[in-house]
Amino acid sequence: MKHLQRDILLEATSHDFEKQAVLNPAVWQDGNTLHMFYRAVAWGNHSTIGYARFEGPTKLVERLDRPLIIPEYDYEKQGIEDPRIVKLGDTFYLTYAAYDGVSSRIAYATSKDLKTFEKQGIISPNLTYKEAEQHFNQNKLKERYFFFSSYFRDRVSSDIIVWEKDGFFLPAKIKGKYGLVHRILPDVQVIFFDDFKQLQDNQYWISYLEKMSDNVLLENTHWFESRNIGGGAPLIETSAGWLMIYHGIEELNVSRIYSAGAALLDKDDLRVVGRLSEPLFKPTLDWEKSGDVRGVVFPTGTAIFDNILYIYYGAADSRIGYISFELDDLIREVITSA
Repeated sequence: MKHLQRDILLEATSHDFEKQAVLNPAVWQDGNTLHMFYRAVAWGNHSTIGYARFEGPTKLVERLDRPLIIPEYDYEKQGIEDPRIVKLGDTFYLTYAAYDGVSSRIAYATSKDLKTFEKQGIISPNLTYKEAEQHFNQNKLKERYFFFSSYFRDRVSSDIIVWEKDGFFLPAKIKGKYGLVHRILPDVQVIFFDDFKQLQDNQYWISYLEKMSDNVLLENTHWFESRNIGGGAPLIETSAGWLMIYHGIEELNVSRIYSAGAALLDKDDLRVVGRLSEPLFKPTLDWEKSGDVRGVVFPTGTAIFDNILYIYYGAADSRIGYISFELDDLIREVITSA
């Protein structure tokens, strides 16, 4: 798939909260204005959320010299990472990975004005892998789920909570229900709910885990997804369906390569109706191949200007880049790849 533009958008500054890196931004488009909420990393890998505003897709007009959102609770004491944002009704919902130094879980905050955010707590299963495994449907889930469970218990901690990242809410209700797209390795799943408080109820998650195979949105299928896949930007509504920009990880002996993928989902039931079998784009430029983590493009936000899709992404876990495509061409190619 041929891109139109591709360049660096933001880099680290001399401010203490973002001296090490900036990456993985959430993006909200309001007409010609872009609001960007990005992961800002201080030395020592402590993350907060920074803010920048753009006129059009790339013209920077404001950037705060302090973090907008900072850790306040034990569950996020090591960092607030990788935000995504959607709007439901008159409320903005910003999800993020809350990292306590051992476990990563999904949390969220709400806002009416994109200036002040009220944290609402954790919304992923508060279960250890040992506890969660007891509820995995062993007849329907592939062995990789159990591999990752063992991997985290052996490599990190025997008491590690189920590792959750890449969470974002559906931009609209599906069949009258809200949805949270999330990632229990190695696939991307969606959990539906009527009330946000259900996501903070372990029993609700246990019931879900017992039938999780029925709620897999995307499986890791292609060569560039050999290790796993994960959610990228929130779903984009088009006349052909929901366009999903996600990431896949290819596992090699010397490294892991993060690439961007694209799929099209049915508007009514989120069934996959098209999906690229090759990466939409992968790390090919020096500033994508070299940084805190080599060989990474990690898409987390999008905007559309004059039918051009702009994808904003973390590059090598060090800086923020953008790439653009003709939207109609992209959708056509995704459909023909089905």
